[in-house]
Amino acid sequence: MTEETPGFDEKPDVPSGASSDDAEPKAATPSEEEAAAPAGDVQQTAALTAQLDQVRTALNERTGDLQRLQAEYQNYRRRVERDRVMVKEVAAAGLLTELLPVLDDVGRAREHGELVGGFKSVAESLETVVAKLGLQQFGKEGEPFDPTIHEALMHSYAPDVTETTCVAILQPGYRIGERTIRPARVAVAEPQPGATPAAAKEEKADDEESGGTEEV
Repeated sequence: MTEETPGFDEKPDVPSGASSDDAEPKAATPSEEEAAAPAGDVQQTAALTAQLDQVRTALNERTGDLQRLQAEYQNYRRRVERDRVMVKEVAAAGLLTELLPVLDDVGRAREHGELVGGFKSVAESLETVVAKLGLQQFGKEGEPFDPTIHEALMHSYAPDVTETTCVAILQPGYRIGERTIRPARVAVAEPQPGATPAAAKEEKADDEESGGTEEV
């Protein structure tokens, strides 16, 4: 005769009139789980969103600071480059100004046919060097007089000019880039007071000639 272990084969008491399914606990439905979710999750999400907005604002501010810093650096580089070029031009202008009388002598010697032999070679070498330093000569006969680049040393009247004109270059002018280191010294001529300009005379003559050939 075997002994039965008490409690292992015993079934829980089920109230009368209730099925066995009623004795087992029921699983919670999804709607019940959502309802049971802690309210703290919503607050945490709102806090994270606020922090994200703050990070985005800070990022935009730092990006703006970086762009301003980059623009200031580019402006600084341009100023340094402009100052460097200016200092170079000033130094070159100071040196070349001292050489202008020598270049004037070379020019006069060339006009008189005296630029020959070894003197010619030295003069041409000098002109090549000053050209490499940026020295440019200007001033031509027949060009309109410009007081910003011309210095009038002689004045006269001429019937064949319609405006103040450079009729002779006494000394050429020199510039480095946009900087004029010596204006061109010139003789100028103005239209004869009361005289009709040559172009107007020709136009008037053409009008008279065409009018005289018309049939009445």
